[in-house]
Amino acid sequence: MFGDSQSAMTEPMDDVYLPTIRVSGSYWIELSPVVVAAQSFYPVAISVGEGGITRITSGEADIATNAETQLLRESLVNPDLRIIATVTESFYRLVGKRSSGIGSLADLAGKRVMVPYNTSANYYLVAMLAEVGLTEEDITLVPFPRLEAGVKASMDYMSQAMLAGEADVIAIWEPEPASAIEELGDDAIVLQDRSVYREVFNLHARASDLADPDKRRAIVTFLRALIEATEALRQNPGPYWPQIAEVISYSEEEIAGGWPEMEFPVQIVPDMLDVLETEEAWVAKEKDRMPRSRDELARFIDYSPLVEAMSGR
Repeated sequence: MFGDSQSAMTEPMDDVYLPTIRVSGSYWIELSPVVVAAQSFYPVAISVGEGGITRITSGEADIATNAETQLLRESLVNPDLRIIATVTESFYRLVGKRSSGIGSLADLAGKRVMVPYNTSANYYLVAMLAEVGLTEEDITLVPFPRLEAGVKASMDYMSQAMLAGEADVIAIWEPEPASAIEELGDDAIVLQDRSVYREVFNLHARASDLADPDKRRAIVTFLRALIEATEALRQNPGPYWPQIAEVISYSEEEIAGGWPEMEFPVQIVPDMLDVLETEEAWVAKEKDRMPRSRDELARFIDYSPLVEAMSGR
């Protein structure tokens, strides 16, 4: 797959060739602007390989997407990682069954909640529980099913697990909440507070590549394509859904179902450092280590490539 994303040298731009750029991303709806940028707005169409920022660490990608949660984990292994744009803000939803006695967030006490551990969805669950004075110890965590067909198949199973009585609530990103709401019908209850948490799905690069003039030129050119793609999706996303669906393997209907829970800022969100600092405490606790300081976390954000892309230089 990554062989496909290693495109040949692009056509000349102002008589300067761009070096090869390899793009990777987690195949979720949040990836949509990156897919459209790569295929429709970059000077030469390039494919987007599947995988997050670990692909940068392994040398298989030059730029890649992931939620802020994974940046906090992977930066311990690869401190050269940098956030260079916010692609998507995704607002999560807990979906439960009214028939399980759930009418409010406080009713999650004692209930069975299915969630993929150590993910942004897990963090959202913890943050929501804290709003009503609950912790993970007050609920029963149901393991996220690891099906042979992969994570997407496991996500699809979550709604079925509720229908089968194996869980009372699921905590997961789109489009599974939308699917669960449809499956449960009148029995569905949605618990959401956008002020508590939203996933910040960023594009990343290596600091060493940003310091290399040729690599930086390709990265900045991709950021310009991302800006154009984002504006196109804001104006009229529907025509691009077939293109997105082909890459991320969700149907156009599933993409449409999750789309209202997405926003596409392009610019690094103003509270990016606050988000990292708050969530770092949770990630550090998992590994029984000291959280990194605000100054240490600030080094993982580099605004300059996006500023350059927006300036048109």
